[in-house]
Amino acid sequence: MKKKLVKGNEALAQAAIEAGCRFYFGYPITPQNDIPEYLAREFPKLGGTFLQAESEIGSINMVLGASAAGMRAMTSSSGPGISLMQEGLSYLAGSEIPAVVVNVQRSGPGLGGISPSQGDYFQATRGGGHGDYRTPVLAPASVQEMWDLTFLAFDLADRYRNPVVILADAMLGQMKEPLEMRKPELPPLPAKDWILEGCQGRDKRLLKSLYLGEGELEKHCWRLWAKYEEIKKKEVRCEAYRIEDAELVVVAFGSPARIAKGAIMEAREQGLKVGLLRPITLYPYPEKELADLADQGKTFLVTELNVGQMVEDVRMAAGRRAEVHFYGRPPGAGSLPSPEDILHEIRETYPAR
Repeated sequence: MKKKLVKGNEALAQAAIEAGCRFYFGYPITPQNDIPEYLAREFPKLGGTFLQAESEIGSINMVLGASAAGMRAMTSSSGPGISLMQEGLSYLAGSEIPAVVVNVQRSGPGLGGISPSQGDYFQATRGGGHGDYRTPVLAPASVQEMWDLTFLAFDLADRYRNPVVILADAMLGQMKEPLEMRKPELPPLPAKDWILEGCQGRDKRLLKSLYLGEGELEKHCWRLWAKYEEIKKKEVRCEAYRIEDAELVVVAFGSPARIAKGAIMEAREQGLKVGLLRPITLYPYPEKELADLADQGKTFLVTELNVGQMVEDVRMAAGRRAEVHFYGRPPGAGSLPSPEDILHEIRETYPAR
């Protein structure tokens, strides 16, 4: 199959169309505007519905409505816009309604700026909104994965009746790379026998997150918990690169992971046994994979575009069995680390022989 040079945001938008999405509701914010621009141009040709809502609050609730009717629907935003969607995300999870929410991260807190950042890790992986719920989180590290993981996001959303977050960043959204527009093979999905489509001739259906009867909400929350446990067992994804003999393992996701690979290649040439573990699912997190590496006596170096968020998950997985070091670069002018920067940190933290 021939490859085509495509921008990351547009690859994601094209994949959403190929995955069967025909409903998009959103509000513009940099650096993800290529997504709604692309869909606004293409949806009318396909009989789809594109609507620029009055706000991000309106857009997430429109997604809820379209998804409740059985349609594949999505929204996308960044930073402050994703913050405004948190109540709607909780309602989606509580009502067990699928949706895909894309966050092309910009810098923060507050209005911040438009430079690449990974400062929304906590927000994405801890649910973000109120109540007991979780959302699967997929973290692409290339334009190809902006395409591939979009298909997976829609399938996971339908399979588990849950919102799914794609957590990208400004670098991935704006860069161009060769893209192979293949449709991944995914297992069959369960029938949508829960959608709201009129109940003439059958029992009515009800989608809700309000439970006021004695013990109802507790029972509902434990049932959701059981679903999240199933997701943790079945849906962990990560990339392991040269970790078999590694004495030091760099842990990074998204843009920093691809930069770290360059540093690891150089470190190997210098005789340092270094590898990479790249979480692709940030929730569920590859806890067992990290714990196993900790049991083998590996040292960890966590690299993120923030002041330290994912590093907490690495420390919890490693426990006291391994040293965990951190190299963070919060957003700002020239905030992306170079391979040389990461190589310097590798040398500084490499275990003494």
